[in-house]
Amino acid sequence: MIKKHRNKFVFIFRVLLIMLGATLASIGLEIFLIPNNVIDGGITGISIMASHITKFPLGVFIFLLNIPFFVIGYKQIGKTFTLATLFGVICLSIGVSVLHPVSGITNDTFLASVFGGIILGAGIGIVIRSGGSLDGTEIMAIILDRRTSFSIGEIVMFFNLFILGTSGFIFGWDRAMYSLIAYFIAFKVIDITVEGLDESKAVTIISEKHKDISEALVDRLGRGVTLLQGKGGYKGCSTNVIYVVVSRLEIAKLKSIVNGFDDDALVTIGSVEASGKKYKKKAIH
Repeated sequence: MIKKHRNKFVFIFRVLLIMLGATLASIGLEIFLIPNNVIDGGITGISIMASHITKFPLGVFIFLLNIPFFVIGYKQIGKTFTLATLFGVICLSIGVSVLHPVSGITNDTFLASVFGGIILGAGIGIVIRSGGSLDGTEIMAIILDRRTSFSIGEIVMFFNLFILGTSGFIFGWDRAMYSLIAYFIAFKVIDITVEGLDESKAVTIISEKHKDISEALVDRLGRGVTLLQGKGGYKGCSTNVIYVVVSRLEIAKLKSIVNGFDDDALVTIGSVEASGKKYKKKAIH
């Protein structure tokens, strides 16, 4: 019974987050970007150009142009992500329709591009973090990723650069360049929203001073470490490897600790998603 209520709460919470994300994206579009003829990428960008040319409501285009991707995605990706995306797109369509009569907050194109990109990126990031999307482009990219050598990110980027470039013929090349600025800002804000400012980094350290370094990491960073036994591929000598997960903000201090014991230590760093009680920081002495 408790698990059932918990699942219901999680579901309602995800729905509310998707609605919040779609609302923020609608504000970024209708209050900042669109009044200044600055567009977003993906299906939303195509919809903005189509609405500008035909004078049909933007919300209608956003919903209709995404339908083929919902059908394909439901069959090939799964219903959970597709239904979450469908709900997000419906909320976005309603949001831009409701906000369309509202005047833009600034006529400064640069300010509109910056703040519109920030708000739009935050909205999209919240929806992605909730398990959905606001654009069928992601569904297309996931499917093409399985059939081509390009990654999902590369496919989305190529598609969006083509759309943003095309906008130059409709709104002018200066607006196309502003659109690139807004897209880049939104892209970075999406990363921050999804991964968080306290992004986790997995660090491996190979050093003969592994014992001193591991003790210092525990004492001075408050992070638990894992000692692994390795073997060199060239000489076949045994070696000790330290594995530790830290936040992005702790990388500089970690390097300082390692260099303080061994300037020749090999340190590799990669981004990871970390969770669980063992990731929590311990008290620093």
